[in-house]
Amino acid sequence: MSDPTIQTFCCHHTGSKEDLAIRIMDEFNTESYNIVCLVSSTIGIIGSIYQIFPCKISSHSDGFGNKTNSRARNIIIWLAVADLMASLGVLVRSSLWLRYKSIIPLPDDEISVLFCSITSAWTQYFYTATWFWTLFYAIDTLRTIKGRDSHPTLYHSIAWGVPAATTGIGLSILYIPNATCHNLKTVTSAFLRILPNYCATYVPIAMVMIVNPVLYILAGKEVEMTVALPLAQFTSKERRVVDTLKLKFFLINVVFYVCWLPNLVNGVMIWTMWFNMPVKIIISVWYIMALMNPMQALLNALVYRRWNTNGKKYRPTFSSIHKDLNLPDELSPLLGSEPPRMQLSPLPPGINNYATM
Repeated sequence: MSDPTIQTFCCHHTGSKEDLAIRIMDEFNTESYNIVCLVSSTIGIIGSIYQIFPCKISSHSDGFGNKTNSRARNIIIWLAVADLMASLGVLVRSSLWLRYKSIIPLPDDEISVLFCSITSAWTQYFYTATWFWTLFYAIDTLRTIKGRDSHPTLYHSIAWGVPAATTGIGLSILYIPNATCHNLKTVTSAFLRILPNYCATYVPIAMVMIVNPVLYILAGKEVEMTVALPLAQFTSKERRVVDTLKLKFFLINVVFYVCWLPNLVNGVMIWTMWFNMPVKIIISVWYIMALMNPMQALLNALVYRRWNTNGKKYRPTFSSIHKDLNLPDELSPLLGSEPPRMQLSPLPPGINNYATM
């Protein structure tokens, strides 16, 4: 999981019962927590691998000399790669914590502090990258429907560069120079030492939660207009295409909220109840985070996949003679297979090329 509160456990502690981390540990079953992390991260790794390799195998030409859906699939692959690396970080950290039975390093245990901080930075970095790839998928969806070009170089620069900056700055302030973030004397020092890492974590999550639904609403309206305008009509067939796209957009947003809303709830509770912290509730939220954060990879594999009907996966083929992209005997690649009588109205390339996602 990616959580600034757990990352503070990498710091040296005093061993005093007045130490908040020690009070939490007294009520925290670290073994069961690490088992949950181990199971969920393993499932996340499987989900990531499922997304990465079939995408490369199933890529094919569309008749125009381009790879069908290559822009969407490339973003999905890089999102899965980031998920895979983050899940590996969670797997390694929880495995070693299970082995050595200690989450909080002993007061003079420099090796444990170093290991904890490195694995925390690794996990934080790659999960932050997944948030940006999720954002860029939504941006590129809208751009594709509008018939605009993709900007993969810009996407890569931001998706890998910004997490490096936010993770490096947030954790450096937290750990440097001596990893003593528990025995802070004043509220001001706590704000200056701990809050930057919380902002580096929660601001990108909140940004995606706010921006992505707006982008998908705009994309849905754009699809609705583009499908209806060519024939100046909006029949049940056009409605089915639009409704299915909107459903897919909705499920993508739901998955992100389900996986990352507990983290925001945890952050709000920590900072609004700092002096009267409900420890049992906080621990319960940690279990939810430990389960849902790595599960993002598996859930993404479900919502970003090609949509199937009657157990058959539909793969569109576009011929150069179908310049208007009328699809006789075939249907929107998003919908799967249906009887030939359900012909679609002509669809613009932007929608067809992105529909399988």
